[in-house]
Amino acid sequence: MSAEYEFDLVVIGSGPAGHAAAIQAAKLGKSVALVERRKSLGGVSTNLGTLPSKTLREAVLALRRETVQRALQAAGADPIALTMPMLLERVRSVVDADAQEVRAALLRNGVKVLRGFASFVDTHTIAVDSPEGDRTLTTAFVLVACGTRPVLPAGCPDQSNEDRPSIITSDNVSTLVGIPKTMIVVGGGVIGIEYASFFAELGTKVTLIERSERPISFMDHETIDEMVHALRSLDMIFRCGEAVAKITPVDDAPPRVLVELESGKRMAADVALISAGRQGCTDGLHLECAALTADDRGRLKVDEQYRTAVESIFAVGDIIGFPALSATSAAQGRIAACHMFGEPVAPLGDDYPLGIYAIPELSCAGATEQKLTAAKVPYEIGVARYAEIARGKIAATSDGFLKLIFHRETHALLGVHILGPGATELVHVGQAVLRLKGTLGFFLSNVYNYPTYAECYKVAALNASNNLRNNAYLGNAGAP
Repeated sequence: MSAEYEFDLVVIGSGPAGHAAAIQAAKLGKSVALVERRKSLGGVSTNLGTLPSKTLREAVLALRRETVQRALQAAGADPIALTMPMLLERVRSVVDADAQEVRAALLRNGVKVLRGFASFVDTHTIAVDSPEGDRTLTTAFVLVACGTRPVLPAGCPDQSNEDRPSIITSDNVSTLVGIPKTMIVVGGGVIGIEYASFFAELGTKVTLIERSERPISFMDHETIDEMVHALRSLDMIFRCGEAVAKITPVDDAPPRVLVELESGKRMAADVALISAGRQGCTDGLHLECAALTADDRGRLKVDEQYRTAVESIFAVGDIIGFPALSATSAAQGRIAACHMFGEPVAPLGDDYPLGIYAIPELSCAGATEQKLTAAKVPYEIGVARYAEIARGKIAATSDGFLKLIFHRETHALLGVHILGPGATELVHVGQAVLRLKGTLGFFLSNVYNYPTYAECYKVAALNASNNLRNNAYLGNAGAP
């Protein structure tokens, strides 16, 4: 560390991006401080977003499983009546444990953890407004990883300070005191579709409003269509191609909410959950003091090394936009720390997996059919349905399927798309083959445990091989 600075690196934010960068820099022998404004470490991912929502999902699934209820009935006990306090207590226990693990990892690696609100004084100086006393840090590098917050659409009042709001976001689902009978979800992105499916599984009558023609429109259309079909079986209503004009809380007992659409439709529910995008938490950072500016969504622009327009300042995670996943954010943090200090590191690449933890869950890696069609890339697909696989029959799983996309001439794997139980785990097989430039031949020759969902890879590959033969496109490259 230069004698000119107190630290080699100051990290703003303790989410996956921030704490991964801090630990990586510390392992390179650097002096690191991390500033977090919340009482609990882990950022939005641990405290408000990824971990709480996925824990809630598992709690819903565990207590709704028929095997659990049948076992209770056989023992002469009454079925479990799920309550929000019951579900949220499980969420709190997991969140607290993970936050403690983040703190332990940072302290174990010698990272100085400071609680407070960080802001720029200049490019190498950070002011920390802290309950324990204000201080100023000088540093060779700064990493901005302060995350995002929900955006409320035009015409939507802010009820974040109410004790029992009828309008909530994913950040304050914990304010619900009971499982609502009816819910309107505004926004069919990843967060919206996840929470919509959780509450639909709990028996809530859910209506989802999405401006695009289908939810999560950046994913494979066939996979999304299959998911929509599964959710409609839970009485979930989809209003796609619709935009919200106004949201009004109604002072009934209990409170309700009225949602008016631009098309003229009106609907009421116990709760409206807003998931209409997120805004970078750059307010109060005084970016202007570091010669930086954010875009209209509070995001910072970076290069391929995650360096901003200022050489000594990097930014990673949700604050730089898509893909804004916990896994990719952590990878970005590690890569950025390596670039700062001249440590060789491979780039993130494009073959990272996307996981949507809805019920049923979805996951993918690589290209979609829509992208390949637009690029005029010749391809063939192979599909395997869970209902065809022994493991699917055992688990009575009828909604799941796995799709592989291969280049029509080279037979290289181009994409893998999965819907159903275990999708977010199963996708890593296809992702590994993508990164290693594997072909159809690998899946045809490989042996999979029986009975497993992984057997879908073999069945889908055989289906693709048959499709290639039937279309008279089968060549030598990668052929069995």
